[in-house]
Amino acid sequence: MALLIIGSDRAADFHKTASEREPDRDIRIWPDVGAVADIKHALAWHPEAGVLKSFPNLETIVSVGAGVDHLFKDLDLPSVPIIRYIDPDLTGRMVEYVTLQTLYHTRRMSEYRTQQSDNNWQYLPEPAAHEVRVGIMGLGVLGQASAKALRALGYQVRGWTRSPKQMDGVECFAGQSELDAFLAETDILVSLLPFTPDTKGLINRDLLNKLSLRGRHPRMPGPVLINAGRGGVQVGDDILACLESGQLYAASLDVFEVEPLPADSPFWAHERVVITPHNAAESTPDSIVAYFLEHVGRMDSGEPMQNVVDRDAGY
Repeated sequence: MALLIIGSDRAADFHKTASEREPDRDIRIWPDVGAVADIKHALAWHPEAGVLKSFPNLETIVSVGAGVDHLFKDLDLPSVPIIRYIDPDLTGRMVEYVTLQTLYHTRRMSEYRTQQSDNNWQYLPEPAAHEVRVGIMGLGVLGQASAKALRALGYQVRGWTRSPKQMDGVECFAGQSELDAFLAETDILVSLLPFTPDTKGLINRDLLNKLSLRGRHPRMPGPVLINAGRGGVQVGDDILACLESGQLYAASLDVFEVEPLPADSPFWAHERVVITPHNAAESTPDSIVAYFLEHVGRMDSGEPMQNVVDRDAGY
C-alpha cells in the first residue's frame, strides 16, 4: 500500500514530515507516483481534474483544508469517501482570526490606523463587547468554537444554519424562513459557510441590506462583514457598493471569488477593508500530516472513518 500527496504547493514539506513520522511508509508525491495500483489513500489540495480517477485502488481522499469544494470541481472525482480536515490546530487558528477581526472592528481600528497616518490624535466612541451582536453563518466545528470564544468576551452571539441546531448561550436560526430575522439582529456578520450550489453568491447586496443598519448603539458605526469561509459565497461588487453606501461600515475578507485577489481590485485600497490571503486557518504541515496518518492508521485497523463529507450536502 502507498500513500499519495497531490496538488499542494507544500507537498514537499508534507512528504518530508510524513516520512520522518513514519519512515517505513511508502509515501509518494504527484506526479512521481510509480505504479498507480499501489495508491490507497490520497492527501489532496486542488488536484488536477481527472488525475484521482487514475488510481484504481484508491480508498479515501483526505482534503488538506476544511473545505472540499476544490475537490468537487473534478467532474471525474472517484466515488470514494472524502475526509474533511478538522483538527485542533485548524480550529484554534480560525477562532483566533474571527476573534481578532471582531475585536478590530469593535474597537474601530481601521479608523485609528487612518488617524495615525494623518498624525491625528482623536478619540472615537467604541461599543463594549456586550453591546455588540455577532451573527455567525455556519455552526459547524469552526463556527461553534468561534461562538464560544466570542461569548467568553461578552459578545451577544447568534447563529444561522441550513438545518436546525441548538447551542448553549447562542440564539440559533435555521433555514431561509429565519434568515431575515437573524440578519435584522446582527451587527457583525461572520461567514464560515462552505461553498455549495445553495450558498453561491449568498452574501450579496440584498442580504447585506437586511443587516441591522446601526444596531442599538450609536457607538457601533454600522454593520461589519467578516468572511473566512469561501469566496464564492460572496459577491465582491455588492460588498464594495454597500461599503460605499454606508450599509456596511467595514469588512475583513480572507477569501475572494478570484484568488489571488487581482492587483487592480478596489478592495486593496479601501481603508475599511482588511485583506488576508486565504490563511485565516492555515495549519502547519505537522498538524495536517499527523491528521492524514492518523486517518490511514484508523483505516489499517478497521476503525470507523471520521469527518466524512456528505457529497449531497457538499460538506
